Amino acid sequence: MSIHLCTRCSQSTIKHLQFVRHISKRAKEERTKRLLSRVIRVDHAGELGAEKIYEGQIAVLGKTSVGPIIKEMKEQEQEHLETFKQLIVQERVRPTVMLPLWNVAGFALGAGTALLGKEAAMACTVAVESVIGEHYNSQIRDLMADDPERHKELLEKITKFRDDELHHHDTGLEHDAEKAPFYDALSKVIKVGCQGAIWISERI
Repeated sequence: MSIHLCTRCSQSTIKHLQFVRHISKRAKEERTKRLLSRVIRVDHAGELGAEKIYEGQIAVLGKTSVGPIIKEMKEQEQEHLETFKQLIVQERVRPTVMLPLWNVAGFALGAGTALLGKEAAMACTVAVESVIGEHYNSQIRDLMADDPERHKELLEKITKFRDDELHHHDTGLEHDAEKAPFYDALSKVIKVGCQGAIWISERI
């Protein structure tokens, strides 16, 4: 009798452990899904905004000495944006509802700083790319902590894009960004705006 009860107890324990593992695996999959959705949604929005910033700058400075440099940076942002457009479809991620606003705001920021001069346009680039570079680094850490093997391809893309953004940052510094009028204040305002846009885009 005791042997029979022990067997039943063991079977019950096994079933319980299997149930716990199933719940744990399901919870892990849900966390991963939420992480991927957040990463792809905000990066899609960010790359759209960056492309529009450069569009605004080109509208004002396209025929000046810095025009070709800005166009080259814009082309890289277009490559990034196309990647996230594909991931939006592939992973069935809902884009942020803020896209129309970021579209207008990005162009306005680019054109507005360009109207202050090429130094201010480059200051805008330095501020924006500084925030984006830090944001990509944070995402790389999150994806590595979740499952580096599962996210290998995405990690490679984000790492490359981060390096592109940091190159844009350095390009801005090389082209007199720090000589812009009220550089520190301008940089701080733009960084705060970018950080706010990231926070909102991750959530809605």
